[in-house]
Order: sequence, then structure tokens, then C-alpha cells
Amino acid sequence: MTATTGFDRRLITPLVAGAVLNPVNTTILSVALVPIGASFGEPPSATAWLITSLYVATAIGQPVAGRLIDTYGPRRLFLPATALVGVAGVLGTFAPNLAVLVVARVLLGLGTCAGYPAAMRLLRDEADRTGDDSPGGVLTILAISTQTVSVLGPPLGGLLVDFGGWRTTLAINVPFALAAFVLGWRYFPRSRPESRERGRVFGLGGLNTPLMITYVRALLAYLVSYSFIFGFTQWLQAERGFTAGQAGLVILPVFGVGVAVSALTGRTEALRGKLIVAAVGQVAVCALLLALGTSSPLWILLAVTVLSGVPQGLTSLALQNAVYRQADPASVGASAGLLRTFGYLGAIVSAVVLGLVFGDTVDTRGLHEMAVFLVVTSLVFLLVNVFDRTLKTTR
Repeated sequence: MTATTGFDRRLITPLVAGAVLNPVNTTILSVALVPIGASFGEPPSATAWLITSLYVATAIGQPVAGRLIDTYGPRRLFLPATALVGVAGVLGTFAPNLAVLVVARVLLGLGTCAGYPAAMRLLRDEADRTGDDSPGGVLTILAISTQTVSVLGPPLGGLLVDFGGWRTTLAINVPFALAAFVLGWRYFPRSRPESRERGRVFGLGGLNTPLMITYVRALLAYLVSYSFIFGFTQWLQAERGFTAGQAGLVILPVFGVGVAVSALTGRTEALRGKLIVAAVGQVAVCALLLALGTSSPLWILLAVTVLSGVPQGLTSLALQNAVYRQADPASVGASAGLLRTFGYLGAIVSAVVLGLVFGDTVDTRGLHEMAVFLVVTSLVFLLVNVFDRTLKTTR
């Protein structure tokens, strides 16, 4: 590592490349579920396993990978994990049936587990090295990049499905993994810092109440977010007749608004204010879903996605910064992994909810049932943020 007084900017590109592998795989498949079901003759309740399998693997693997990264350093976990992503991409591309495709998604979940904890560990190590404990700019870049690829997943997946079929949504992992591997090999430090206090297992020792509350709010926030992305895009295709590419483009405004919001608010420390506004935005978006139907004009559909960009931009940034501030510095990798775990627990619940409300047919009635559930969940998320006074003291 270069001996400089500031953050080593060469780390930003591999740091981002690794961190985005997981979120891009969580959303790129959203517009491919319908064509995959048609290809294998499987109903939505069966293809939902493609969502659940990755989230279960990730929920288990992220804190374990984070703990190992805290102990042995980012490089030793990041490189083999990234190689596994490439292997999973090949397996998924040539999957002969849904079962093999589910296995490929499990491997993708495990392979992408190391990226985000490695990024947060590197940020903390750089903060220790430089004496700058507030890498707000780099944290903002990390938050923007992960949420950008999350929302770019549906339009990218739509383009891939329209021009190359659903298998290209798995094949894209091969060049992504290769790029991340090469960048990690070249720039990640080859050795651990000489001195590092051993952190508590998974960062949960000492009854860290503020951090536990942050994990709970992550579960609630991502339950709403993923239900919206997967439920709304399936409804656009199955009920409104949109192609995968068109459905992806309707979701695209979430990207622009979310990035703009993150960029504008990234350097401010008002975590509680951001989370309250985000919760209000989620309530509004979910309530608007109740007004949608088969004859709703395009501008209303776009208005829903534009509005959803506000909580998208605020939530991921605020949760990430909260964990960075609240976690034991020696266990920041494991704590970051647990943040993703609770987020994906929300996603797992989301997959169950979508399976229940849609069943074998994706229709407007199911969309409205989903919306009612999400309005209630968003209100709970709002109340948690309003009454959590510990956020005022998080720096």
C-alpha cells in the first residue's frame, strides 16, 4: 500500500467492483423470472426459489465471510470468492432445468459474500492508517455504486433478455467476476495490518443496542424495497404485457433519483432525518400501488418509480453509515456482513410474500394485496426510526 497521508484512491475501483457483484445479481433476475418460468414450464411459486436461494446463501455467508476478512484480511477471501462467481455464471448459463439454476444461484450468493465486507474492512483499515475516521466521500461512492447496480439490474436484465435470452443474465457474471478478480489481485493489500485488536464475534458482543436496531430497520427497509422491485416488475410483464426490456426501463427512474439523492445528502451526518424521510417515502410509494390497475397510464407508473427513488437513495446510504459508526472497529467486516444478512432476510420474506399473493398467477389483485402488506411494513419502519433516539448520538 502506498505510504500516503490520505485514502489510497487506487482501492476505490476494486472496492466498488467487488461490492456490486451481490446487488447486481439480486435484481438483474427480476425481469427474467417470467421468461425462465415459461422456458422450464414452471409457475411463479417455483421460480421464486431463484430469489430465495441466493438470499439464503448470502444471509448465511455474509457475516461468516466478514468475520474471516476481519481475521485474515480482505485479499485472502475476496479472490477465491470472486472466482466462484465466475464458475456460478458458467453453470447458470448452461443450466438444463430449474434445479440446476437454483444451485447456480446458491453459488452466486456464496461467491458474492466477500465483496461488501471486504470493502468496509478496507475502509476501516484505511481510516486507521490515515487517522481520518470520516471517509464520507468514499462511503458515499460505495453506497451510490451498490444501489446504482441494484436498480440498473432490471433494465440491464431486460436488455439482456430481449437480445440474448434469459441465460445472458447468468453469463454476464463471467466478465464481471473476471474484472473484479483482476482488480483485487492487483490492488488489494497482500498482508494484514500489523496490529489489529480482535473484535467480538460478528460484532454483536457487549449488547450493542444501536447496531441491533439498525439491523432490524435494514430487514424492514429491504423487505419493502425488494417486494416492490420484484413484484412490480413481474406485474408489468404478466398483467400489463410489457416486455422484459420495457419493464426494466419503467424501473429505471429509481436509479436516477436514488443516485441524485445519495449524492446530495452523502456527506451529511443526519442519519435519523434521512431514515424518517425514507420511511415516509416508502409509505407513499406502497399506497400508490393500491391505485394501479390494468388501465393505469404510463405516467402514473413512472411517477411511482420516480418517488421510490427517494427512499432508495436515503436508506442504503444511511444504513451503511450507521453500521460504520456503530460497529466495533475490529469487527466492521462481520458487522457489514450482518447488515447484508438482515437485508436479505427481508428479501427472503419478500419472496415468501410474493409467492403467497401471486401464487400461480401474477395479477392486479395480488399486487394490491402486496401493497397493503407493504404499507403496514413501511409504517413499522417509520415508527422504529421516529422512536430510536440513539441515532441522534451516532457520529
